[in-house]
Amino acid sequence: MNLIRVIAFFFILIPCGTGALASEEKGILVVDRFTSGANEKGIPQGWAQEKDLGPQSKIDVGQEKDIHFVHLVSANDAFGIKKELAFDIRKFPYLTWRWKATRLPKGGDIRKRETDDQAGQIYVLFPKFPAMVNTRSMGYIWDTVTPVGTSGTSTAYSKMKYVVLQNGTEKLNQWIWETRNVYEDYKKFFQEDPPQAGGVLLYINTQHTQSSGEIYYGDIYFSVQPPKDLK
Repeated sequence: MNLIRVIAFFFILIPCGTGALASEEKGILVVDRFTSGANEKGIPQGWAQEKDLGPQSKIDVGQEKDIHFVHLVSANDAFGIKKELAFDIRKFPYLTWRWKATRLPKGGDIRKRETDDQAGQIYVLFPKFPAMVNTRSMGYIWDTVTPVGTSGTSTAYSKMKYVVLQNGTEKLNQWIWETRNVYEDYKKFFQEDPPQAGGVLLYINTQHTQSSGEIYYGDIYFSVQPPKDLK
């Protein structure tokens, strides 16, 4: 299933308001800390999945020392999990998360449709009616070969913009914190003011390169101010 169909699934087949909402702390809107366990399919509580996985792909949650995480493995597959939350990105412009890639799709390159596979993909979704053709998304990528700092438009969906934050194997098996000002990124790449945010999508795909990828995500949250002293 490609990205445009994933987005359409979440905003057409899942009625608005049925997803779990993020919890708000002082100056922070928590998407998830992955401490609440998972259902029988390994999907974290409060998240939705759009399709069945291939036989060698999986989703599960776990803990490494003090880090609770969701773990995605794709083997010649493509899937995502999404958490629905509605809020004004102007009030909580900063998205912070930590991730750890352990396997990257062989030859994955977001710039080419035939190799557009990435282990690490996190998107902030901005639904607009009709969702199938109008929902915007701002994405942050861990690519295999595309240089860090590369930005552009998805080969799969014209209303999906991205920035490559990590690439290659140098930082594999390391937990890395990331922070982005999504509000400013949205304005820069879409050349318009953003609508209300509608959710966060974690996506992984390896079907174009017929290879595999593996990624872990820890804490994910939005905040009023950029966080300090992340370690």
